Amino acid sequence: MTPYLFGRLLEGLWVTLQLTVLGALLGLVFAFVAGLARLSTRKWVRAIAFAYTEIFRGFPALVLLFWLIFVVPQFGYALDTLVAGVLALALNIGAYAAEVVRGAVRSVPVGQTEAAIALNFTPSQRMRKVILPQAVVAMIPPFSNNLIELLKATALVSLVYISDLTFAGRLVRDTTGETATVYLGLLVGYGVVALAFTALMRYLERVAARSLGREVPPGIATRLFKGKRGNETVGVA
Repeated sequence: MTPYLFGRLLEGLWVTLQLTVLGALLGLVFAFVAGLARLSTRKWVRAIAFAYTEIFRGFPALVLLFWLIFVVPQFGYALDTLVAGVLALALNIGAYAAEVVRGAVRSVPVGQTEAAIALNFTPSQRMRKVILPQAVVAMIPPFSNNLIELLKATALVSLVYISDLTFAGRLVRDTTGETATVYLGLLVGYGVVALAFTALMRYLERVAARSLGREVPPGIATRLFKGKRGNETVGVA
């Protein structure tokens, strides 16, 4: 593989990372707005949030991407392809993550809210200082799954000629003819990025839990490593 083709793969990886990170951040905004709106006391607010989550969970991300790139410009609103990709992914993943937000907030014990009311906290203070800090700890594990799903969904943008990692892989495959090698490299690339994101989310979960004085059980890799070291120690003894 020539340096030029390897450079194209790195460029594709960078685009994939941009799509994933920006899509996740924007999707997080959609998720919190819609998830908290589902808990509103106003029916019309709940109705709008319900419509968003149900509609965009039902739309395939690829169809939404086609709409943003090919249909929306017909109404005079042309979007950059990368922006369209981020928006399509964010709208889709945000609808799923909104249910995570709603479920996590509702999982906070009622006694916590009652205690905040007894302290004369306003509704916004109760949400910011009591409910959300506890709910976030419960949100992070499912958010980790959403993030990995988002990473995998970024491959869809290659169908509209956005030069992500998958698109770059196809270019290299067409140029070199090394199908097995290229696609094995793509598997490894996506796998490494997914592991990195998983480790990051695990770290954030620990930080959030410790801020509340809680401990998070160690991950599978940590338990296996400790178990192996423990077995080695027993064997030596």
